[in-house]
Amino acid sequence: QVQLVESGGGLVHTGGSLRLSCAASGDIFRINAMGWYRQAPGKQRELVAEIKIGGSTNYADSVKGRFTISRDNAKNTGYLQMNSLKPEKTDVYYCNAEIQRWNSYTKLNYWGQGTQVTVSS
Repeated sequence: QVQLVESGGGLVHTGGSLRLSCAASGDIFRINAMGWYRQAPGKQRELVAEIKIGGSTNYADSVKGRFTISRDNAKNTGYLQMNSLKPEKTDVYYCNAEIQRWNSYTKLNYWGQGTQVTVSS
């Protein structure tokens, strides 16, 4: 059993900042990669940022220079620092992780329940 729990979402004014957290727990041997996705109502889920165990990162063009993804391997927790937020419809941010479980050589993807982020103008 593996669970991802996001936190840190809420309401923020234009230009403000939020820090999202994703805590992974359960049957975890190693987290190979963690990522953040967002989804607006009626639209497809899209990649915001991802980070691999070695520290390499990938960002969507729309957030480069404003968002920073990081991870604390000892705590099995990932973070998304969001600065200079722009007004948008309410988005749900989802945490995703590629996890190798104990006594297994296979890797599976898991999703968190999501946390809402609203940026008001």
